[in-house]
Amino acid sequence: MNCAVEGLDLEARGVSFSPPRGPKLIADISLRIAAGERLAIVGPNGAGKTTLLRCLFRGARPSEGSVLLGGEDIWSIPQREFARKVAVVLQESPATFPFSVRDIVMMGRIPWRRGMSRWSEEDRAKVHHALEHLGLESLAERQFSTLSGGEKQRVLVARALAQEPRLLILDEPSNHLDIRHQLDILHLLEGLGVTVIATLHDINLAAGFASRAAILNGGRLTAFGPPETVLTETAIAGAFGVEAEKFRIGAEGAARFAFSRSSYSGAFL
Repeated sequence: MNCAVEGLDLEARGVSFSPPRGPKLIADISLRIAAGERLAIVGPNGAGKTTLLRCLFRGARPSEGSVLLGGEDIWSIPQREFARKVAVVLQESPATFPFSVRDIVMMGRIPWRRGMSRWSEEDRAKVHHALEHLGLESLAERQFSTLSGGEKQRVLVARALAQEPRLLILDEPSNHLDIRHQLDILHLLEGLGVTVIATLHDINLAAGFASRAAILNGGRLTAFGPPETVLTETAIAGAFGVEAEKFRIGAEGAARFAFSRSSYSGAFL
């Protein structure tokens, strides 16, 4: 899906954010991902992952620094153009929407709609394609509010795909999903060809999904780069305060981690 859509590179330059009269939630974060790469952001609760995402999709203006999308400052891009380039899937689920699943996914086509014109055949085809890829055809006429948490999550991902973005930002896309649908969605995201940024709690999912990984801890970027060099036993111990053991399933298998509780309390190395 979206095979004709190419990703955009994204760069954060010294991004910090603090609410009015509040503490600094993230500080001096700099990273760059090339067009079509997949970035997994991991870190403990309260590390600043969601705050960073908000700065990347204009949900919050950085207190310091800037974010560039395709070389342009995101705050200089007209709103409609930005909505055609960037789609966002957040953890919060709008459970009170009085709309069907098909209606929700159709909302992803709003940035491409001209005035108050009717939905085009192209719009309907894009929505059908998104529903099909997320296995939601049988739920298309159901009320969104009647769905389970996992079903709602899949609908919101489908809405983002129908938007045909060049950058897709997701906050815990595997949240509420069973193992099969976690793997299905991440596999789908891998094949889109667009740039993807996702926060993930599951280190093993992050290691298998990402072409770039970032660790946030205490509002700071403590590691960034290829997952095989970022997601190490020492780095995970420092960020999460657990013992981590890395292993592989088979000679050519992807890296996996096993965890146990730890008394580790030192600063990140």
